[in-house]
Amino acid sequence: MYNDFAPIPIFVFLSIAIIGIALILQRILSPIKKGALKSSTYECGEEVEGHAWMQFNIRFYVIALIFLIFDVEVVLLFPWAVVFKSIGLVAFVEMLIFLFILTVGLVAVWRRRDLDWVKMVLPYARGRYARLSNPLTE
Repeated sequence: MYNDFAPIPIFVFLSIAIIGIALILQRILSPIKKGALKSSTYECGEEVEGHAWMQFNIRFYVIALIFLIFDVEVVLLFPWAVVFKSIGLVAFVEMLIFLFILTVGLVAVWRRRDLDWVKMVLPYARGRYARLSNPLTE
């Protein structure tokens, strides 16, 4: 009975040994050049602007989340479309329900005006923000 479990500790030992050997070889073979340039932040070859804890507008995150939701929709829609003929009517109805739910979500986001990049109407604005107006409608 215990012979069936014998490969498990062997594989655990081998995996730890392979990782350890790779880390030791990396430490021995890689060049060590420490300095200010090596420790600085890398942003796609551009100079760094500001610090890492800079606050972003919440619209960046909202748009990113909406993009992810509809990106997942497309990822699920392509394989379904490839095997559409072989899966039958039940899968077609399920996909219609899925698309209906996503459409309701899109309508809700659209009605809340979360897709507008520049929001000129601030519902709880005080002070200088209460007098903002939309130059496109005036």
